[in-house]
Amino acid sequence: MTQDRTWLIVAGVLSALAALAHLAVIAGGPDWYRFFGAGEGMARAAERGELRPALITAGIAAILFVWAAYAFSAAGLIPRLPLLRTGLVAISAVYLLRALAPAAILLLRPGMMSPFWWWSSAIVLVYGLAYAIGTRAAWPRLSGAGQAL
Repeated sequence: MTQDRTWLIVAGVLSALAALAHLAVIAGGPDWYRFFGAGEGMARAAERGELRPALITAGIAAILFVWAAYAFSAAGLIPRLPLLRTGLVAISAVYLLRALAPAAILLLRPGMMSPFWWWSSAIVLVYGLAYAIGTRAAWPRLSGAGQAL
């Protein structure tokens, strides 16, 4: 297995695990929303039995599963998805920009910093690097529509 495929498989597994964690939060209920940093508003809405927290969290999980599919597609594990290179660049960028969230919060709203922002940013930095490194390494192989991986 080539190194780019390894990075992309790792990236896909990480996104799939994040998606599963989001589904677990829905099942875990209000205390899980609090523990995973969703905010008191989401936790209280879940306590009241509102659908909004579950729908938002399920939507995030669905996006993360799609992102995992893009990594697996680029690694050659599933058929080629549309706009593969563009998608991988966008996914890398979103993860890496999210990793910068503590810096933005410190500048804009210093009172809102919490341990959640630090540890979650460190996690998504790893995700973003896996996508970016794998994408960069696979870039020549991923060019051209209809080419076999």
